[in-house]
Amino acid sequence: MSNHDDLLVSIAEKVESERSNQMPLTVVVPGAVITGRLAPEAVWKARVAEVLRDSERLKPFAELFGPSGEDGRHGGGRPTHLHLHVARILQGSYGLPDTGGMYRVAIGEVSGWTLGELSYSDE
Repeated sequence: MSNHDDLLVSIAEKVESERSNQMPLTVVVPGAVITGRLAPEAVWKARVAEVLRDSERLKPFAELFGPSGEDGRHGGGRPTHLHLHVARILQGSYGLPDTGGMYRVAIGEVSGWTLGELSYSDE
């Protein structure tokens, strides 16, 4: 992992330990600003697996997001990734996708962040 922010890692750890998916977070990563809610990895994976299982074409990939799949912690210790749900990539005054998506972001790639979701206009 490249540079990481200990405070951001601590926030991710707290979300994991509290099993909360309500922490609003906006992150800046190369090429994008992503805003959404930070979720525990297991909750995020379960939702992604559910979406994949509902697709005939993508169903075989659902098993990769089960409990035995790759974990977002370095050696089972501190989180290495953020798991955002109901998330949008901010592009100008728009948030993509309209309904929100599921994004996994390497903490080492985050160059800036703020608590809260940024507003955008979908008009």
